[in-house]
Amino acid sequence: MKDQITSESAWASLQFDNRFTRCLPGDPQPENFRRQVRGACYSRVRPTPVVAPQLLGWSADMAARLGLTLDPFTNPEVAEVFGGNRLLDGMDPFAMCYGGHQFGNWAGQLGDGRAINLGEVVAPDRQRWMLQLKGAGPTPYSRTADGLAVLRSSVREFLCSEAMFYLGVPTTRALSLVSTGQLVTRDMFYDGNPKQEPGAVVCRVAPTFTRFGNFQLLAARKDLDVLQQLIDHTILTDFPHLGVPTEAIRLQWFQEVCERTAEMIVHWMRVGFVHGVMNTDNMSIAGLTIDYGPYGWLEDFDPSWTPNTTDAAGRRYCYGEQPSVGLWNLVQLANALFPVMQDASGLQKAIDAYTTRFNDDCNQMLAAKLGLPAQADAAAIELAGELPERLQDAETDMTIFYRALARAPLLPQQAELTGEQWAVALDTLQDAWYTPDKVSPDAKAQLQQWLSRYRQILHTQQISDDVRQQRMNSVNPKYVLRNYLAQLAIERAEQGDPGLIQELLDVLQRPFDEQPEKEHLAKKRPEWARDQPGCSMLSCSS
Repeated sequence: MKDQITSESAWASLQFDNRFTRCLPGDPQPENFRRQVRGACYSRVRPTPVVAPQLLGWSADMAARLGLTLDPFTNPEVAEVFGGNRLLDGMDPFAMCYGGHQFGNWAGQLGDGRAINLGEVVAPDRQRWMLQLKGAGPTPYSRTADGLAVLRSSVREFLCSEAMFYLGVPTTRALSLVSTGQLVTRDMFYDGNPKQEPGAVVCRVAPTFTRFGNFQLLAARKDLDVLQQLIDHTILTDFPHLGVPTEAIRLQWFQEVCERTAEMIVHWMRVGFVHGVMNTDNMSIAGLTIDYGPYGWLEDFDPSWTPNTTDAAGRRYCYGEQPSVGLWNLVQLANALFPVMQDASGLQKAIDAYTTRFNDDCNQMLAAKLGLPAQADAAAIELAGELPERLQDAETDMTIFYRALARAPLLPQQAELTGEQWAVALDTLQDAWYTPDKVSPDAKAQLQQWLSRYRQILHTQQISDDVRQQRMNSVNPKYVLRNYLAQLAIERAEQGDPGLIQELLDVLQRPFDEQPEKEHLAKKRPEWARDQPGCSMLSCSS
């Protein structure tokens, strides 16, 4: 590790207040070797220096929120700091200790195997942010791995973290993407054919990176004093609006965790995002999308689709199962909290709040996607809930369909549409079909029947096409990080051209806007990408 940076000019705005390491018990062993860590919430560990850090991607918005005003591409210290070669004054790097259920099975200690938290920044607006490097080298929790990350997974994490934020989805953020100048060996398909790939480091940013698994591991080990400390620290630091922890406040906190989790998953369903690996160690206690591994975006609307090759057989984490998995994970968290909270009925009430919140928010979300009022009546909710069935009648791109529906001329001011007007409306929707010439007459008839009922509701509520389009386009994105677009950015970056990374970031910062010069980035998946690795399904290898 090179010397710490003491320059005050470029970095003075980053004010560190490292409560996690200051207030919670840490691992007394200072050496960095793989081991079981007990009675502690973290282990101090420094990032591993890299050979030639180079900045490939930068979120100016996230930097501004932190108070950073430097020019990242002309200041060589930026790549040094966020590549892991240097520490700033005030940083106190550490890796978290946690466990988790993986694919429904208890895995014991997991921890930050390749993520190193640099420290907690208090931004100019007093918001707290944890800075974390992913791919910065081994930690005591790396098990048999090297603690590094490859460029392909790092590009995907950097872009998706920011894309989700601009889509209005609760998420961790990303500040930077740095290539390391080193090669990393990975077996991408787990088929016994490893190869060397370029390495990279992402700086992730979030108010907290605490997961369900942090609490689970302490409970599993019956380390209840530390579990109590972690609960109260989390409330005081990450949920300060709840006040000083008491028995009642702790239950209120858990209910808020449940409701935030429900809100997050409703947003996933809204934009067609599939996390791919909803293990309890990948669930944020703050209700943020965390750990962008083998994620994917629904293109063909198939509720059983999973982007994770490891999940291909059981499809535990497919799009349609995400709400139920969220509930299952919360039950595991409740089981972990029970030994110190000792209120089964209170915990169950909070879990029930998840189901209520999810169902209510989902109904409102589906109605909003159709341009209907948030407090939709029963007929509108029923209609909105039926549309996913129609999307499965033909191979339909979800993102394009809702944008096409928004501009379809349904003319609700008229009592009926002529045959020619119906043909125009249906023709508009054909943009979303992958093979329009193969859509059956029955599928078209079913869709027209649904549209007729939709028109009737619009007519009754006096919602014009113009108002409907404005409403729909505010919640249904035109631009999402399609799997094949991310793969193209990766391939170009691996060849030394990171330009598409920044181009995609710029476009994804305005996902709901018409951007005529970027229409090519809103196209549905090309046929060559249907089954290509990286464009369809991915493994956990990164």
